[in-house]
Amino acid sequence: MAAQVLEFLVPVEPAPVARPRLVLVPPVTEPTYRLTRRGRVVVAFFVALLVAALGLALAGQLASASGQPESVTVEAGQTLSEIALRELPELPIAAGVVELQLANNLSTSYVHAGQTLVIPEL
Repeated sequence: MAAQVLEFLVPVEPAPVARPRLVLVPPVTEPTYRLTRRGRVVVAFFVALLVAALGLALAGQLASASGQPESVTVEAGQTLSEIALRELPELPIAAGVVELQLANNLSTSYVHAGQTLVIPEL
């Protein structure tokens, strides 16, 4: 007897697609820096150098701008308006009065004889 081979075509289905899996990723950490004793000394030196340079620059500016301010002594019968007109001719009288008041910490426009007023630089 002859053997018969039976062939069957079995449909092949594609393999099931695996579901994506979540993978835990370690958090990104910034590298930590540690200063040695020598590093701290170097940083302190540069900070002190910067502070000294700024201090010298500021002292130089103050020394150049610290000329004696001009001042006047109020005579009998003078008003603040007259002093503003004479000492600050480039300003209108009202603005000159205000500048004199601000420079001398005056709350009013009244002055008395013998009072010394500082003339502001404009």
